[in-house]
Amino acid sequence: MANDSTIRSSVLWLAVILVAVGIWTRSWKKTMVTYALGMFGIGGVLLPDRDFFDRDFSRWPFPVTVEEKAALLAQRSASRRFRIYPMRVIAYTTIYSFALYKWWMFVTN
Repeated sequence: MANDSTIRSSVLWLAVILVAVGIWTRSWKKTMVTYALGMFGIGGVLLPDRDFFDRDFSRWPFPVTVEEKAALLAQRSASRRFRIYPMRVIAYTTIYSFALYKWWMFVTN
């Protein structure tokens, strides 16, 4: 990733959340679970191979071809905006909602 400021600010906010969870629960185990889940979330959202996932969902089982890579580079230079694909949004929402629910149940008990 050319600009690391997003990752840095995400890790900084995770540190703030860790301090809050640590003070609120006074549990090292819950703080470490929060850290692991937070790093998983940051890595899952910010670090995926964009060339691979910035394609139609039906093409995900197949490797990125040279033609697709060239088309993606041309699109990226024309538009720097993050494209929203419905299957990606559904998958991310389902996985992260479940993980956030389980984390909340763990931390609040």
